[in-house]
Amino acid sequence: MDGAILGISAFYHDSAAVLIVGDEILAAAHEERFSRRKHDARFPVNAVAYVLSESGLKIDDLDAVAFYDKPYLKFERLLETYHAFAPKGLKSFLSAMPVWIKEKLFMRKMLWEELEKAAGRRIKTKPPLLFPEHHLSHAASAFYPSPYTQAAILTLDGVGEWATATIGVGNDNSINIIRELNFPHSLGLLYSSFTYYCGFKVNSGEYKLMGLAPYGNRNGARFRKFKKVILDELLDIRDDGSILLNLKYFDYATGLKMCSDKKWQNLLGMPRRKPETELSGPYMDLALAIQEITEEIILRLAHSAKNLTGCNNLVLAGGVALNCVANGKLLRQKIFDNIWIQPAAGDAGGALGAAYASRYIWKGAARTNSNNPTDAMRGAYLGPKFDAREVHRLCRKFEAPCRQYENFAQLCKDTAALLADGNVVGWFQGRMELGPRALGNRSILADARQPEMQKRLNLKIKFREGFRPFAPSVLAEDVDKYFQLDQPSPYMLLVAPVQKDIRKPLPENYETIELYDRLYHLRSDIPAVTHVDYSARIQTVHKETNERYWQLIKAFKDLTDCAVIVNTSFNVRGEPIVCKPEDAYKCFMRTDMDYLVMGDFLFSKAEQPEWKEESDWRKQYELD
Repeated sequence: MDGAILGISAFYHDSAAVLIVGDEILAAAHEERFSRRKHDARFPVNAVAYVLSESGLKIDDLDAVAFYDKPYLKFERLLETYHAFAPKGLKSFLSAMPVWIKEKLFMRKMLWEELEKAAGRRIKTKPPLLFPEHHLSHAASAFYPSPYTQAAILTLDGVGEWATATIGVGNDNSINIIRELNFPHSLGLLYSSFTYYCGFKVNSGEYKLMGLAPYGNRNGARFRKFKKVILDELLDIRDDGSILLNLKYFDYATGLKMCSDKKWQNLLGMPRRKPETELSGPYMDLALAIQEITEEIILRLAHSAKNLTGCNNLVLAGGVALNCVANGKLLRQKIFDNIWIQPAAGDAGGALGAAYASRYIWKGAARTNSNNPTDAMRGAYLGPKFDAREVHRLCRKFEAPCRQYENFAQLCKDTAALLADGNVVGWFQGRMELGPRALGNRSILADARQPEMQKRLNLKIKFREGFRPFAPSVLAEDVDKYFQLDQPSPYMLLVAPVQKDIRKPLPENYETIELYDRLYHLRSDIPAVTHVDYSARIQTVHKETNERYWQLIKAFKDLTDCAVIVNTSFNVRGEPIVCKPEDAYKCFMRTDMDYLVMGDFLFSKAEQPEWKEESDWRKQYELD
């Protein structure tokens, strides 16, 4: 088929596969959703098989296969880095080199072997295998699906081959990278170092660090001390947003961890927090300090992008672009007229960017989707969907009673009533989302007005840290009634303040009281989605992109006069978002969810048979 290109990301974290035909994204999915291994980095055999099946194409039919970075350039960076720091890093060198020499230097051969596994046969006619650079893949994933014909492009992550951040410009079907910041100086790795020091997992705990930051005391001496120490000792921020890190404090270049625990303890006056231990004030203040510094760097980079390109539009990608607090601040600064962020901004989205870069840069194809008034992502609903036969099969397997509705509007009314009564509902509909956010097709839902709902969802449903905030889904047409946000946020990538007229007053000593006393203070009319600083990470729900989800929230509004509900991803901590009906049913039965809606079927927990586990799922997801 003309213009069919398969994009792949793999071998670091969040591997994925994407298939585009012409300008259209036909299918895209994370490997973790099929393998049930969080942040699965292995070759996306299952995701490749899915996107090919969804399209009806074989690998022989493709114009090209695109991998999201250049392995030889990455190998060059590793060799030069180890040489520059020698003899330091010998242990890390001996750990990394065998994998590269045995596998990654023979990437073409390995990719074809894996592709034949995904295809289930020998591939006779092999299309060209392309390797765009990592940050070009990020840039392409941000610009080409965006609604703009011209835009400044900002990419920010840990590291690709050499680049850790780039500023570029997109014009129609071309992308020109103007500036780049190179390894080992990296905003992404700086933020991940603080993620590590605050006791969270690198490459997955950055959301937790961002969520912890608002608990810090901005008026306190400890916060000011941390911020000064970081700026004086750990990094130098230039006017253009570029940074230089003091590498004597960091180990990631040649070591096996992010930073030197001993040196940081001497610098900060406190030890690294051990994972899963109680969170105390110093770590909250440290999280706030690095979050504010990150925001300042991003704002400076955005000003540089504006000055270098003269564009009115900005697009963003790379893992740091998932920092929705910084995104919200960037939006409110009005440096650009319009901002668009790739919903799969991390490595999974690199698969999409690799495919797009191959189409528009390698093939030189004309871009015809650039006048789309929204974007080409189709709401990010690009994964597999399942019909009633799959639900019936599940019911037979688990002897699970349910009610099938003939009228979806009635199902929405009944589900809205269940939510209004304080029930927690698993909501499984249509095509699975691409990216780290559940956007109403693989979601757990609740009433945002319930004061105890955040605590219940964290501790009894998600099995995660109680301090973590939840996001609101709000009807797009009603967003300004609840939030100070003047543009759509369909991908839950913008944090904005809650409107002042629905806030509740805070006690005078609010910033100094204990974490959970602050957390459970009634802060607004929608307390379950209002963070401790009166902010919320917002998803605007649009009838045009997800009519079923929109219908449900509209039914809830008709019943309660509230157009906001809680939306969190359909999984427990440590588990990938559910993919198949069976995944959803298992998660439903393992938690305190009250009801499950799959397609037109409603399951009540009270009616289900006793649940018996076949494996130690809590150990699998590291909950114990």
